[in-house]
Amino acid sequence: MPGGDHKTYFHDTCLCNRDSGQIFHEGFGFIYLELIFFVKSEAEVEDELDKVFFMLKNMCTLKTLPRIMKSAVFQRFFQLASYAKLTKEERTMYDISLKCKWDAEAVRMYQQEQVEGLEKQLKEAKQASKKAVVIAKAGGQHQKAIEMAVKLKSMGLSVDQIAEATGLTIDEIEKLK
Repeated sequence: MPGGDHKTYFHDTCLCNRDSGQIFHEGFGFIYLELIFFVKSEAEVEDELDKVFFMLKNMCTLKTLPRIMKSAVFQRFFQLASYAKLTKEERTMYDISLKCKWDAEAVRMYQQEQVEGLEKQLKEAKQASKKAVVIAKAGGQHQKAIEMAVKLKSMGLSVDQIAEATGLTIDEIEKLK
């Protein structure tokens, strides 16, 4: 163990055969933490293990998280310890407020999805409208070409001349009355 002084409060033990002294199983053992022997102040804390011991020993009296423990792990640990200190009524009120927060976030996300869906539908509708206009214009131009072909046919122009003037096919012109 780093720091050597962990020996007074941190004990990593294993099971062994009493007769041979051989370790029973390498992966099986016990770790004993004797918090009563941990006497370091916040200023004396040296490593992560010391931080854990300090937190465990002092969590009942800590009002705020010490500056040496600003990592996310210790912040979460402190939050859980703070929650555990609450009375049953306080926990119920906290749980209700947390549920309200989650519900509000779910509603916000749903509304955002709805807005995005409506924007997508609007964009698709605009594209469909543009296509309809193009089709309508093409249909109108085709109708005008047919009307022009009927007039030219009544004037006695040849089918080839009418096809060239209107852009219609010879079959379309021959079908006209």
